[in-house]
Amino acid sequence: MTSDPLATVLDAVRAAGLSTVSLDLNGVRDKAAFMERCARALDLPDWFGRNWDALADCLTDLGWAPAAPGRLLVVSGWQEYADAAPQEWVVAQEVFTDAVGYARERGAGLEIVLALGTRA
Repeated sequence: MTSDPLATVLDAVRAAGLSTVSLDLNGVRDKAAFMERCARALDLPDWFGRNWDALADCLTDLGWAPAAPGRLLVVSGWQEYADAAPQEWVVAQEVFTDAVGYARERGAGLEIVLALGTRA
């Protein structure tokens, strides 16, 4: 048995040919750390400006990313960031929501889910 409760779901998504990315926010308490974690986990391009607009641009124009018929981004460990910087977390959620909506309108196949696991 695996220690990752999402492993079965992620394996099924990958088997369907979709790309998966895990964004682990454990230990993130501010915007700078959030942006850095996004840059590393998503392997964002060098031009990523580490601000909300740049994150939105990267998530709505995936031309910089390897081609894939669809993408699933799983965000875990987000509760600490949400508690430490609630206004920033609201903005992050808005960016995620807008990116998914944009992708759906264009048939681009982007889904972002927040893993609810236990708090540390």
